[in-house]
Amino acid sequence: MRIHVLTKPGSKQNLIEKIGENLYYVNLKAPAKKGKANAAIIKLLSKYFNSKVKIVAGFKSKNKIIEIEE
Repeated sequence: MRIHVLTKPGSKQNLIEKIGENLYYVNLKAPAKKGKANAAIIKLLSKYFNSKVKIVAGFKSKNKIIEIEE
């Protein structure tokens, strides 16, 4: 399954909000430097979905496409 994620790195808290069927808004404490935000989003979404996830598009963008293994 693939989802679209809008991220906001450097936030005060980690937060996941479902906006639509396959659209999520994710606040991250981690900054968008040296891949820290990408690592944080993988960890956070893996825990949220209780599954392995990976970023398939948007490595350097706030808009990402995430693949969730089922």
